[in-house]
Amino acid sequence: MRPATEVAAELGINNDDLELYGKYKAKVPLFYKKKKPRFDNPKLILVSAISPTPAGEGKTTVSIGLSQALNRINKQATVVLREPSLGPVFGIKGGATGGGYSQVIPMEDINLHFTGDFAAIEKAHNLLSALIDNNIQSKNRSLNLDPRTISWKRVMDMNDRSLRNVVVGLGGTASGVPRETGFDITAASEVMAILCLSDDIRDLKKRLGNIFIGYTVDKKPVYARNLNAHGAMAALLKDAIKPNLVQTIEGTPALIHGGPFANIAQGTNSIIATKTSLALSEYTITEAGFGFDLGAEKFLDIKCRVADVAPNVVVLVATVRALKYHGGMPLKELKTPNIEALKKGIENLQKHIENIKLFNLAPIVAINKFETDMQKELDFIKDYCLNTGVPVSVADVWAKGGEGAIELAEIVVEKAASCYSMFKPLYDLGDSVENKIEIISRNIYGAEAVDYTVKAKANLNKIHDLGLDGLAICMAKTQKSLSDNPKLLGRPKDFIITVREIEIAAGAGFLIPITGDIMRMPGLPEIPASEKIDIDEEGIISGLF
Repeated sequence: MRPATEVAAELGINNDDLELYGKYKAKVPLFYKKKKPRFDNPKLILVSAISPTPAGEGKTTVSIGLSQALNRINKQATVVLREPSLGPVFGIKGGATGGGYSQVIPMEDINLHFTGDFAAIEKAHNLLSALIDNNIQSKNRSLNLDPRTISWKRVMDMNDRSLRNVVVGLGGTASGVPRETGFDITAASEVMAILCLSDDIRDLKKRLGNIFIGYTVDKKPVYARNLNAHGAMAALLKDAIKPNLVQTIEGTPALIHGGPFANIAQGTNSIIATKTSLALSEYTITEAGFGFDLGAEKFLDIKCRVADVAPNVVVLVATVRALKYHGGMPLKELKTPNIEALKKGIENLQKHIENIKLFNLAPIVAINKFETDMQKELDFIKDYCLNTGVPVSVADVWAKGGEGAIELAEIVVEKAASCYSMFKPLYDLGDSVENKIEIISRNIYGAEAVDYTVKAKANLNKIHDLGLDGLAICMAKTQKSLSDNPKLLGRPKDFIITVREIEIAAGAGFLIPITGDIMRMPGLPEIPASEKIDIDEEGIISGLF
């Protein structure tokens, strides 16, 4: 590994400005994002994916490999990623630092605690939770909060289904007022969303103050600012708001910051990290979680509006195994060649390509190569893309690093230079909440209609009464299907999206319609990845992937 100071120098960052966390990790001051760009017309490349298998399709790996490939062809590129959550690390997916010869390092540090950003977000979130219960208990400074209306939960960075619904305040009058509440995972915290959408400390404090808590007994809305919580919360985040600088396995600069999931939150890294890279780099490669229907839609409809940025092109990651999975093959058989399954599953790729074009953006397909892929299967996908006029390249980045994505990098450079972004968001913020949800559901997912439960309809009335109709939409939906039913693979049709409830994230600036059976506190699988993780007497960690 190169020292962080050496990586920083490549980006024009003064060593005296770095806040070092050991030799290989550092935080970058906020003022770098406001510097005049070092390169004329810097390019923003968004990497997304088709609907994944449970193990994921290597979107982060391709992002890292592409950034390494761009540097190999003498372009200055930085990869900008989200921070891993301990939930997936110890759950089913493992870490989120790429793989093989396309990783960000030090991998163990990044996957386990890193620079403490998640811990700071967790503490800031739970400080507000403690202040809420303290105010309910208070006799002299009470806001007269109605405990039944409080929507603010607690968070923890771990998959723990038993904490989804809890009762607090048991143990007598000295231990608080009993009420029902629960836990979300830290990646789904509104504080995480706010951190990733804030422009600076001032904006961070304002957004934290706008967090909606609930109502008083006489039906008046209460926000975090009414508890004077936002100043202390922002103080806890004074370091977490700064992006983290590390490197890839080939020494390419990497900014890693923020970590919201895409199936239950907005799924993109921070605006601060992205803008910092745009100021310092010729090419900024960034990813949006899960399929294009989730992370990328939110990147474009939420993040791009707030940050006033737009990608030049979109790289869509596809894999042979995912397309066979969407063609009906069981997970255990995906290593077996099957062109017929590919033919059926290719409709999933087709829909994601169509979705990219809905935003007036140019798609490029990157086929992330696995060692079990047969050449005839790769050729089938390539021929399909070329016949539909979409540039395509096989990316062998796990095995070969940047060398395995040279062709992809050359296509990206060509298309980014020739395709002037005509990006437009999918919906108007001024549309009704129902109309915004319907536009996403019909156009992106392919739904026939949207249905609302009684609770969701009550939420709509509350949103209207609070005057929050103009907020953006952040759908919480399964990543396994374009629909809200994980069993509907491929390109499902004639289905209805069911909105179960709608959570308010007024500080982040969006509403969260929760669809199907999606949970904002995931559970561990039967055999969690944590069972394979160990550390020896020399401090060497094994089993982390």
